[in-house]
Amino acid sequence: MSAIILRDEIVHYEVLGRGRPTIFLHGWVGSWRYWIPSMQAASVSFRAYALDLWGFGDTAKNPSYYSIDQQLSLLEEFLEELGIGKIALVGHGLGAVIALLYAARHPGMVDRILAVSLPPKESAIQPRLRLAAPAELADWLLGRSPATEAAWLEAGKADPRAIALSLVSLQSLDLAALPVKAQAPCLIVHGLDDPAITPLPAEQILTMPEPVHAIPFEACGHFPMLDEPARFNRLLMDFLSLPSGASPRQLQLKEEWKRRVR
Repeated sequence: MSAIILRDEIVHYEVLGRGRPTIFLHGWVGSWRYWIPSMQAASVSFRAYALDLWGFGDTAKNPSYYSIDQQLSLLEEFLEELGIGKIALVGHGLGAVIALLYAARHPGMVDRILAVSLPPKESAIQPRLRLAAPAELADWLLGRSPATEAAWLEAGKADPRAIALSLVSLQSLDLAALPVKAQAPCLIVHGLDDPAITPLPAEQILTMPEPVHAIPFEACGHFPMLDEPARFNRLLMDFLSLPSGASPRQLQLKEEWKRRVR
């Protein structure tokens, strides 16, 4: 277990591998731990970091820090404290929002962003995500299997206020505009069977400007990285291995996706 002290509070993180830095940011359900298979895949060629945001996992529980803006500040302070320069960001749900906001605030510091289960608007988030206890959310979105057991157990560590207050602070954001404002190549991944977040319609995704691309995962829910880890990690490595500045549209859409949007 690795940790640093920020604002006199503990911030937990883990790191694997060597190479260009890639930061993994978890979502509203769970902690850094469900990123382990993806971190292991990335660590072959990259230095993979994952941290617990305020109120999640083994990072301090302080309600003063639970807004989106404070979680964004945590990422900024973490990178400064560790002396990490230009990065790739991989975010899920809450983490995807933070990744895109960071890129917009720090143009030139983010080489690329993989945004998983990104809410396209505040109303696309199902009310149950706002109201249920962390353990209930884990049971709803993760289920019980050997692949999800560690993530399920970690989810119970979350302060329910960290989920609720971050969701409230989303109301002030134009979520649909975030991928464009990020000013970095952005690949959006979502499970078509996600019960928590309704994805942006395919037609709208395909009309986004060139740096933005989307690839759906059929028969996947809120956690594509756990539902289909082999496919997700292949896509992750293909995306991270693109030349700097290259459009993610080089990563082809699957034939079944093309049929859906005709």
